[in-house]
Amino acid sequence: MSGAPARAGDGRPGFVRRSWSVVALPLISIVLALVVGAVIILASELLIPGQAFDPLLPFRAYAALAQGAIGFPPDLNAIVSTLVATAPLLLAGLSVGLGFKAGLFNIGAQGQFLMGALGAVATGIAVSSQPSFIAIPLALAGGMLAGAAWGFIPGILKALSGAHEVVTTIMLNYVAISLLAGIVSGPLNVPGAPSPITPDVGNAALPIIFGRDAHLGLFIAFAAVGVVAWLLYRTTFGFEVRTVGANSDAARYAGMHPRLLIVVIMSLAGLLSGLAGAGDTLGLQHHLTSSYGTTVGFDSIAVALLGRSNPVGILFASLLFGGMRAGAPLMQISAGIPAQLVDVLQATVLLFLVAAPVLRRVLHLRGTPAAIDPTPTFTGTYGGNDVAGL
Repeated sequence: MSGAPARAGDGRPGFVRRSWSVVALPLISIVLALVVGAVIILASELLIPGQAFDPLLPFRAYAALAQGAIGFPPDLNAIVSTLVATAPLLLAGLSVGLGFKAGLFNIGAQGQFLMGALGAVATGIAVSSQPSFIAIPLALAGGMLAGAAWGFIPGILKALSGAHEVVTTIMLNYVAISLLAGIVSGPLNVPGAPSPITPDVGNAALPIIFGRDAHLGLFIAFAAVGVVAWLLYRTTFGFEVRTVGANSDAARYAGMHPRLLIVVIMSLAGLLSGLAGAGDTLGLQHHLTSSYGTTVGFDSIAVALLGRSNPVGILFASLLFGGMRAGAPLMQISAGIPAQLVDVLQATVLLFLVAAPVLRRVLHLRGTPAAIDPTPTFTGTYGGNDVAGL
């Protein structure tokens, strides 16, 4: 007895189409960014007087970039360098992606990262003489709480007054930079040091598991992917978060509390970025300077967009960007291409992701949604009668 006739969306072809609709725009954005990077390499070569033109230079540059990221054959040191660069991007990318799921644009991952680093170091110094099994959890907790507090501020401001999180988080990034410099130069400064620097965190430093720099923070970062995925897709809380992100009015009518969820989500986002700063500092530097800075917070926005705000997608996007960061020095040495090309590639990927509607129309892509839906993200503004649509 024959079964029901197969529908067009059933079976493997339907799965392939659905998979393609998910990965099409990220893959196309990456390819187009590499093409733009190749054009920039060739154009810069033409501008150097007396420089012999090498049409294969982009291929040699990208090959060196890949060699530095994973090695050919795979090299443990190269892979560890990629993983070390990936870990903070992964946690901060999860932070931004979690905000996207709730319709929030968390631009404050940079400040939350710095506050997490500061909180972890300050706590680590205070417990530096304690046994590692006590000092490490306390230092990590100090970093997470500091990051969560920095995320709570824009969350509560948006929930109570409608202050847009893009504006408040950007301002808090600069406050975080100044606050870190002031505390490191003041109460945490080592007396007599030639430049402001904190003491070493001692026993609060994360242990090296294998290789040269593969510290415990790497495993924490990758474990966070599973935790966030479970939270978003296997819990009632995650369902409420995604519902608020899709339609806050519908969420309110269903008995949910969008204002409270905004505060909680921004605090959790800050916690993840704070954990990124804590892991990076406790695992590598073990101290802070007043001029400590990083681009992880801003790079995480591109990571979250490229990963389509999905924890697994963010994992692969952070591995890509981490590999670029790890391979950039070898590209500069072997092919003579400045390491700053990686910044150009990342920015170009972000540009094409933002231009998703144009790409869909030009390339005739159907069923490929944008990386995020900007509508719920930009509804809450100052002066409106409806505070953030809540």
